[in-house]
Amino acid sequence: MSNDKYIHSDVEDKIYSYWEKNGLFKPKENLKKFSIVIPPPNVTGSLHMGHALNNSIQDLLVRYHRMNNYETLWQPGTDHAGIATQALVERKLIAEKIDKNEIGRDKFIEKVWEWKEQYGDIIINQLKKLGCSCDWSRNAFTMDENLSKSVIKVFVDLYNKDLIYKDKKLVNWDTVLKTAISDLEVDQREVNSKIYYIQYPIDGTDEFITIATTRPETMLGDTAIAVNPKDDRFKSFVGKKVTIPIVGRKINIIEDEYADPEQGTGALKITPAHDFNDYDVGQRNNLEIINIFTEAGKINENAPKEYIGLDRFEARKKILKELKEKDFFVKQENIKNKVPYGDRSNSIIEPFLTEQWFADAEKLSVKAKEVVNSKKTNFFPENWSKTYFQWMNNIEPWCISRQLWWGHQIPAWYGPDKKIFVANNEEEAKKLANKHYGKDEELIRDPDVLDTWFSSGLWPFATLGWPDNKDYVEKFYPTSVLVTGFDIIFFWVARMIMFGTEFLNKEPFKDIYVHALVRDEKGQKMSKSKGNVIDPLDLIEKYSADALRFTLLSMASPGTDVKLSEDRVKGYRNFLNKLWNANNFLITNECDFSDIDKVPNLSVNINKWIYAELIEAKSKIEKNLIDYRFDEAAKNAYQFAWHSYCDWYLELSKTILFSDNDEAKSEVKKVSSYIFKQILILLHPFIPFVTEEIWLKNKFDNSSKDFLMLANWPRGKINKDSNTEHVENIISIISEIRSFKNELNVGPGSFIDMSINDINDKQKKFINDNKIILQKLGRINNITNDDLDKPAATMVVSGDLFKIYFDKDVDLKLIKENLTSKQNRIQEEMNKISQRLENKSFVDRAPKEIVEQEKTNYNNLKNDIDKILVTIKGI
Repeated sequence: MSNDKYIHSDVEDKIYSYWEKNGLFKPKENLKKFSIVIPPPNVTGSLHMGHALNNSIQDLLVRYHRMNNYETLWQPGTDHAGIATQALVERKLIAEKIDKNEIGRDKFIEKVWEWKEQYGDIIINQLKKLGCSCDWSRNAFTMDENLSKSVIKVFVDLYNKDLIYKDKKLVNWDTVLKTAISDLEVDQREVNSKIYYIQYPIDGTDEFITIATTRPETMLGDTAIAVNPKDDRFKSFVGKKVTIPIVGRKINIIEDEYADPEQGTGALKITPAHDFNDYDVGQRNNLEIINIFTEAGKINENAPKEYIGLDRFEARKKILKELKEKDFFVKQENIKNKVPYGDRSNSIIEPFLTEQWFADAEKLSVKAKEVVNSKKTNFFPENWSKTYFQWMNNIEPWCISRQLWWGHQIPAWYGPDKKIFVANNEEEAKKLANKHYGKDEELIRDPDVLDTWFSSGLWPFATLGWPDNKDYVEKFYPTSVLVTGFDIIFFWVARMIMFGTEFLNKEPFKDIYVHALVRDEKGQKMSKSKGNVIDPLDLIEKYSADALRFTLLSMASPGTDVKLSEDRVKGYRNFLNKLWNANNFLITNECDFSDIDKVPNLSVNINKWIYAELIEAKSKIEKNLIDYRFDEAAKNAYQFAWHSYCDWYLELSKTILFSDNDEAKSEVKKVSSYIFKQILILLHPFIPFVTEEIWLKNKFDNSSKDFLMLANWPRGKINKDSNTEHVENIISIISEIRSFKNELNVGPGSFIDMSINDINDKQKKFINDNKIILQKLGRINNITNDDLDKPAATMVVSGDLFKIYFDKDVDLKLIKENLTSKQNRIQEEMNKISQRLENKSFVDRAPKEIVEQEKTNYNNLKNDIDKILVTIKGI
């Protein structure tokens, strides 16, 4: 390995193909089990930064458990993404001048499968670029035969339990795609709008009641005006009728608490067919429901004839014009409000009354709430359970049908009298129909497909082979942990828990780790419109998958969004080079990698110290991973590898490697190799490519199983003793010298002299015993008991006073001025903290940990001032 720098582009694809060819991602038989199912990315998707964070976390956990001798399964796959995929293939066909409706459903579905075969693995290959160690031999797709079978079984079983039914209700309707969509596919955007004030004449009077609306076109379907029962302004109007302007239809003025006296005029037009809240008001008050739109968002025959066939927004313009002409229009105001858009079609979503299939989510939620309540399933961070219960306790019937062609077609057939027969296939449906009618009748299958979230709700057990093959279900269900974003806790996580508890009577995962958003370095959400989207594939190409992974993991702090900057990724690429250079240093110094499976003999102090540091780092990382503190795990791994090992141990080892003590030299070579091997193991789950490349190049294991990703996690315990404290004392003195130089603005490379005349005898002996190391690493010319004729300053180390002498050209007067300024700045900060701590209101009201932190800050600043005063006095 003679390369001076690590070239990731020469390594990553090669290493990944090694892993795949050797089948290293498949579970290896063991008593302990660990499993994760991948949140299936859309088959239309490509890797974005949220995927990169989510999958880096999963891979870290999977590799860590694999290295700890767990039988480990990471189950991969993709989602058929009904709406997204159909829209994409439709656009492709339009470009090819092919009309979807002309070729028909079966031919269209063939075209989608053709597209899937050609492009469906793009995101899978991008996940491989990131280093994801999924068992790709089990790669699943929600439209695969076995998954489709599980979807049909679940639908039929739930229907037979009366947990699925058909009903006419208000749904989110996309007028472009002409289908119902879920709340998740609705994007609530804040836009500049107008609110219009319109007068409705009150029958039998020359008075009017004025309403305010942002959607005047829906007045064509009004069936009441509502006022609040506590609103005295309208008491005399309640029970009277008004005439809807333009339409001429008469409707009642009713009382309902939904009308807010503080909003608009306090009087509300109620259109049950085109507003979710109005629908509820209509149900409470037994109002007529008049739908005025077609599926395409045009005005239908329930409106005055001059409006029929107009687009809803054309109708709005025409209505406003007519209202003004007939003196029903009062005024308009500019406002900001939220308008629902379809995230796929980019069109405004309409609440629309249609017949759809629904799942009884309230009944399905009972067991799903219980497993979280009883801590069989735990959220990390825990506060996300509140979000879960907030949704689950207010759950609505789940609209599960979509008016699409691509997806799982609903297994329901209709007889000539519209009688429904739900069955696993047409043959079974015909048997049911024959039994009902007493003869053969032609059946027509329901053309709708199921909501994509229905099939992905079965993901944790359907991908394991349920219902036919139970081997993997018995082995790996419930899965160990789900790693997901907060935005789909209800839409996906809750539904997996509902289906898992309903069909396997067990929660689908023990833990749910909810990660935050990845934002840009200013903390803004990434969006194409802002032009601040960072493509993970660009960063992988520039800096390596390892550098991107380590950056994301080191910033994955619970409850805090990741503020990603390219500089951070660039910085962690330097970490990879640091490891590469450490390896080159070991090779140059003829360290032997062949026989380092056991802890070498530890008699040299620096060796005892670095081994103790290793065991401490290992313990911290293990605890961090158990606690899902990936940021802390990355920090501890980094600190140990870069600082303890590279910065200190290797530097300290040079004093022995370049000495004549052959015995100590031999031990240092063995220990430096052994510790480096352990570093590669500890770091592998975070940065798998560079660690595997160094491992294989060095042939750390000369067997067929010589891959790092199968190496055992380091074991061992150690207590720090006087020998390790000895090394820590050396590090402390050298660190203080470096820090002192920095404090005085003296170049770090400059040499000093040091007088130890004023320190205690024990420390004096220690320094004389370790003179060579201290002089070399501390850049000290002489360590003396005498005073020298040179510019001097006093440094404090563990209560002892060391006199430091500089070259003649060091301006001590300027240094003194700078230190005095710094002292004044620190004193100002201490005064501010002191005022806060003397403020009884602050101490009583602030959280206890904040008050304690302020006290700690005060004491730290006081220590800084004490040191500065000693230095100033000694200049």
